[in-house]
Amino acid sequence: MFSVNVRDHMMIAHSFHGEAFGPAQRLHGATYVIDATFKRETLDANSTVVDIGLAATELRAIVETLSYHNLDDEPDFVGINTTTEVLAKSIADRLAERIHAGAFGPAGLGLAGIMVTLHESHIAWAGYERAL
Repeated sequence: MFSVNVRDHMMIAHSFHGEAFGPAQRLHGATYVIDATFKRETLDANSTVVDIGLAATELRAIVETLSYHNLDDEPDFVGINTTTEVLAKSIADRLAERIHAGAFGPAGLGLAGIMVTLHESHIAWAGYERAL
C-alpha cells in the first residue's frame, strides 16, 4: 500500500461532559497538529498516490471550518464530547466526502483509504482510519 501524508494544525475550544473528564469539563483550548494520510494500492497515471497540493488545500479547507471555534457551539457536535478521537473521525469523514465529490480530481477516486491523526502533544495523539 502506498501512502502520502499532509499536515496542518488547528486551535479550538471545547468542554466535555462526564466526571471522567475532570477539569476538562470546563471550557478549555486545545491545539492539534493534524496528519492526513492518503492510501492506495497502485499509483495513479502520474505515479502518485494523490496530488499533494490538492490534499493540503482540502485539509486546510476543513481545518478552517473548525479552527478558532468553540466546538460546543457547532451544530455538527451538539451533545457530543469532541474528544481527539471524535475530531479525527470527523475530519476523515469530511475528507472522504470531498474525495467522493471529486475535489481531489479523477485520480482521487482511486484512493483506498484515509488515516487522520490528531497530535495533542509530542507524547499523545489519536487517530481514525477508514476505507473509501
